[in-house]
Amino acid sequence: MTLLADTTDILADLIAFPTISTDSNLDCISYLAERLQAHGARVEVLFDDSGKKANLWATIGPDTDGGLVLSGHSDVVPVAEQDWTSDPFTMVERDGKLFGRGTCDMKGFIAAAVAAAPLFAKAGSTRPIHFAFTHDEETGCLGGQALVDTLKDRGVRPAMAIIGEPTSMRIIEGHKGCFEYTTRFTGLEGHGSAPDLGVNAAEYAARYVNRLLDLREQLKARVPEGSRFEPPWTTINTGAIVGGVAHNVIAGKARVDWEMRPVQTSDADFVKSDLHRFCTHDLLPAMRAVAPDADITTETIGEVVGLEPMDKNAIRDLVAELTGANGADLVPFGTEAGLFQGLGMDVIVCGPGSIAQAHKPDEYVEIDQLAACVSLLERLAARFAG
Repeated sequence: MTLLADTTDILADLIAFPTISTDSNLDCISYLAERLQAHGARVEVLFDDSGKKANLWATIGPDTDGGLVLSGHSDVVPVAEQDWTSDPFTMVERDGKLFGRGTCDMKGFIAAAVAAAPLFAKAGSTRPIHFAFTHDEETGCLGGQALVDTLKDRGVRPAMAIIGEPTSMRIIEGHKGCFEYTTRFTGLEGHGSAPDLGVNAAEYAARYVNRLLDLREQLKARVPEGSRFEPPWTTINTGAIVGGVAHNVIAGKARVDWEMRPVQTSDADFVKSDLHRFCTHDLLPAMRAVAPDADITTETIGEVVGLEPMDKNAIRDLVAELTGANGADLVPFGTEAGLFQGLGMDVIVCGPGSIAQAHKPDEYVEIDQLAACVSLLERLAARFAG
């Protein structure tokens, strides 16, 4: 069986595991662990606090520093209320494409990496090859953060990492961070005919959103010189505003879901500091003058750091050499890459499929894209041969 055929078979198995982020991924992780163990990998399953989710960390080769990490997330986004033409958890081939939830985002890369494990084992590399498969990337990179913390605590220091998100096999050397928050407002309900006797949480939420809009404009003036991102500045988006119960009732509660995509850490600090001052010195005193128990709280849903482009990046240069790629790009979407970069690794994002297909009904990966990924892994195994 060819490596591409093996990859396709493994991908079909992976698609059959409905690893939606709200559900367990343990069956999928167990399957991957068995496949890697069969090829001599040292495998560890790292459970989260609930015991219903897990990361997989596996190594082929010596127990030393350095080497390469092949990483992907096992979770997928929901399919509810999407109009699929086939069962999203049964892989279907049509017109040179493989359809199914997760085919491109990002079980295609995981399947190729696992299929290539025998090549890395046979190569007898003097440097370790690690496989990192995580949970809950789609809901804040929770698994990736936990795995990186574990590696840091253990003093594990790989040299390079490839995060196999769908990039159409382009080399991606940078992306913005993704910081998500939910801000809740607690006011005082009352009759709509006497607004001064209550604290309208919805109105204070609206003032908060206006502040977000002001900050969004200010961030355009903070764009770093030479920024290659599109757009080049840090962005803010208001995802949802929820509050109130009826036309004639002062809204007692409200919620704002929002995010920012920082191009530099200082922008995130600037936004958070400004909002803290605005709430502390403007909104809360006005609210508590009427209702002493009024409050504003912000929950951090996730703060995933970006991937910073580096002048020196060994894995970028190696993959470019092996594939003949001319240069590397940046993307606006977030990944776990910055987490691994934070451990001191040289990191790129490079994987089969297009991000344009991710999260949509009839998600697919082109077989040609899988073939290109397999070819890269074959060349990497040859380069790492002892």
